[in-house]
Amino acid sequence: MSQPEGFNLDKARVRAGFARAAATYEEHAVLQREVQDRMLGRLDWIRMEPEQIVDLGCGTGEALDHLSRRYRGARLTGVDFAPTMVARARRRGRWLRRPRVVCADLEALPLAEHSFDLAISSSALQWCASLDQAFAEARRILRPGGLWMFTTFGPDTLRELRAAFAAVDGGTGTHVNAFMDMHDIGDALVRAGFADPVMDQEALTLTYPDLNGLIRDLRGVGVRNALSGRSPGLFGPRRLRAVAEAYAQAFGVDGRLPATWEVVYGHAWVPDAPPPSRPAGRVIPVQPVR
Repeated sequence: MSQPEGFNLDKARVRAGFARAAATYEEHAVLQREVQDRMLGRLDWIRMEPEQIVDLGCGTGEALDHLSRRYRGARLTGVDFAPTMVARARRRGRWLRRPRVVCADLEALPLAEHSFDLAISSSALQWCASLDQAFAEARRILRPGGLWMFTTFGPDTLRELRAAFAAVDGGTGTHVNAFMDMHDIGDALVRAGFADPVMDQEALTLTYPDLNGLIRDLRGVGVRNALSGRSPGLFGPRRLRAVAEAYAQAFGVDGRLPATWEVVYGHAWVPDAPPPSRPAGRVIPVQPVR
């Protein structure tokens, strides 16, 4: 399954946005950190002692620190497609036990098959051009009996911002990034061959004194419009003023502007039988902890 109809993801633009944001990401990632913490907290209910763990879309590597404390004997690997994010994630951990960090695309992982017991991904899958391909790669690198746990965002995410832009642009609103429905994501898990999928969602709302505060947070974590062919004048001062007025008029409460995020949580297991192998290519083997 690819991105929603009418939304052509420009991955080069996405990668450049996150590369520029590496230095400011942790300052602005209030929502992303909360979502990640809630996802990792769900591991409390799962009895497993993984030897090999990978974080797909690891960003600056905050989850790697959490996982190293939770699973002290595990070997950790982080993957991100922004080189500056990878450079920061590489500094995590202790000097003699740094995580292995790889700069790569989630849809074409240079990792060996059946290498990991646990794979996680938080707030990254919405940047994949094909969710089916990303899930197929997660399935490929997990061992039989392995766990795939992730978060992403649903279609109500930033609905206020989308509506405000649509009011100014005559009802299009296509420059605000699109997101997939939870049920479609669950169907993609099944197509990838995962077993016992569990999906749920919740709405989280942040409030801002003005539109500039929201945009600073979005840009601070690397979120920029990912629509291929976007007009270069999209975020001009005149248009932004008009959008801010439409936003405040439609959604403002007591001088604050709400920003809704529909958070989708999912996890599923790899069946005991291994998946079919893909054609041989360049891979990075991951050895068990000894």
